[in-house]
Amino acid sequence: MSAGWMEPGCYEVAPGVHRVPLQMPGDGLGAVNVYALETPDGLALVDGGWRVDTTFEEMERALLRIGHSTEQIHDIYVTHVHRDHYTFAVELRRRHGARVHLGVAEADGLAAVGALGSNVPTDSLHELRRAGAPVLADTVEALTAAEPFHPSDWEEPDHWLAAGPLRIGRRTLDVVHTPGHTKGHMVFHDVRQGLLFSGDHVLPTITPSIGFELGEWDLPLGRYLDSLSRLLDRPDSQLLPAHGDPAPSVHRRVEELLAHHDQRFDAMRNALISLGQGTATAVAHVVTWTRRERPFTTLDPFNQMIATCETLAHLDTLVDRGRLTVRQLDGHDVFAVV
Repeated sequence: MSAGWMEPGCYEVAPGVHRVPLQMPGDGLGAVNVYALETPDGLALVDGGWRVDTTFEEMERALLRIGHSTEQIHDIYVTHVHRDHYTFAVELRRRHGARVHLGVAEADGLAAVGALGSNVPTDSLHELRRAGAPVLADTVEALTAAEPFHPSDWEEPDHWLAAGPLRIGRRTLDVVHTPGHTKGHMVFHDVRQGLLFSGDHVLPTITPSIGFELGEWDLPLGRYLDSLSRLLDRPDSQLLPAHGDPAPSVHRRVEELLAHHDQRFDAMRNALISLGQGTATAVAHVVTWTRRERPFTTLDPFNQMIATCETLAHLDTLVDRGRLTVRQLDGHDVFAVV
């Protein structure tokens, strides 16, 4: 994706709908798109952004361009519980009383964050060890344990969202449960205006990480592909993603993502053929990463964790489809081609 989409400001993407990119300092994604919807009572947001020291002033400056302020935000509909979407929503509630809404299937993940009391992704670390990467797990644990954790960022929402119609001002949006990136991820579909607020479920030039959340591992890639395919049964719409530029067709991007994962399945199965058998870590070292086809060893530890978990998610799905076998060896899962 081009860096231009991250330029601070407030950009109209449809009548009464404005994209506000909020910066994410120190994060590889660079920014997160928050969407401001004009209503008779003020503004509603889709996604809240990541609370850092500069976020409030940045949002105020952006909304001033359309004659609004943060005080006029009355509701925030969050696609999923990751901190770049949720934590500034909680801050806006604290400052101005905005109501926060989150998918009901995120409740366990949010509770787990609060119970853990740190940024350590304990369940992802468990999967790293299952993947044969205990040293990487220890490295990531040490790095994330050192990050500042603010318990007040993770308060419960005012309302748990279920799938179905949602009235926002004069609009009716369909709330659609799209698990995969997280268990409770929701997208918001304005069928009448032809807009899909896709969160991280459908991104225009990259694929969302799979398997980076707290909670039991239950074939996250399989759930992701199923929920992707279900979007093809809905009317095509403009894609309004959380990261990157808007795009004209949700269907076109969904088809590209499904094809991409088919190619990844083939690449990982071929890697196992060349290895004879192997752990997810071994496979992750054979295949390449990002659009630039980078070797695994060039990634930083956090992205090595993401890559290893995604490899494991692909291999688990291939086992579920009967194309691989798996056995335990010294606490690691070892995969082989059928």
